[in-house]
Amino acid sequence: MPGLWKFRYILSGLAAVALLTATVIDADAARRSGGFGSRGSKTYQAPPPTQTAPNAASPINRSVTQPQAQRPGTVGQTGAAGGFFNRPGFMGGLMAGFLGAGLLGLLFGNGLLGGLSGLAGFLGLLIQVVLVVVVARLLWAWWQRRQQPGYATASGPSLRDNAGYARQSTPQPAYGGGGSGAPMFGGATENLELTGDDFDAFEKRLSDVQAAYSAEDIGKLRALATPEIVSYFAEELNENASRGVVNTVGEVKLLQGDLAEAWREDDKEYATVAMRYSSVDYTTQRATGQVVEGDKQPFERTELWTFMRSRGGDWLLSAIQQA
Repeated sequence: MPGLWKFRYILSGLAAVALLTATVIDADAARRSGGFGSRGSKTYQAPPPTQTAPNAASPINRSVTQPQAQRPGTVGQTGAAGGFFNRPGFMGGLMAGFLGAGLLGLLFGNGLLGGLSGLAGFLGLLIQVVLVVVVARLLWAWWQRRQQPGYATASGPSLRDNAGYARQSTPQPAYGGGGSGAPMFGGATENLELTGDDFDAFEKRLSDVQAAYSAEDIGKLRALATPEIVSYFAEELNENASRGVVNTVGEVKLLQGDLAEAWREDDKEYATVAMRYSSVDYTTQRATGQVVEGDKQPFERTELWTFMRSRGGDWLLSAIQQA
């Protein structure tokens, strides 16, 4: 049996390393991806795919908009059923690990708490946590794919010379499966027809927001984005200030863009547009100007920006999602 115990020690050690590595990778991925802001009643719905952004947009994982009651028989794309063990992140995995430890203890005749005792109890718990979390994630990913509704491809404005938005007004199809136009959260919406002036405003907001952020001009950002978005930008700028660095995004050039959807809710109007653009994005030390992150070479990225306005008002940036 010494050989078996030695093997269990090695396996438990590898599991601990794997758990720590997965935690670091998950945290880093969360910082580099995801979306933030609000899209009205469609905050927790994915925008329809477009020619510019044919793949699914990253879900909004930071928003002041709270999910409302769902329609009977529907499951929110980013929502999950309640329950003590159905929690995201490390705590959910830890609770599932304790449950797994108890089940394995029962399985091997050691009692419900047997999985937490013994010579390699703690390391054994770690490997159980890893196994349970991996299996749970696979099952959850499969369940999301089963429950994700079909999205109607947006038939918005065609591309204009592969550089920016077409200047034409086209009614947008209703979002969601079956073309009902009824959102999964909130009240009823109606399609919104846009004009060339709206597309000009979107393109200008793209460069103006980046310029104001790079200049750390909160006052200018307040005229370009919703208070929620400004608060997120201010938080990032404060973090940069505490680190003694400056993040610069410049030389912004729109390469391609199209409309994903536009709609009206009560006295508010929303438009989500996919934009592929090039820019430089680098971080320098505030004191010396030395580049510490990124470089000054332009690169391309694709994002979905949602704009909001009151009727007759100016468009304000209200959400950003990675494509």
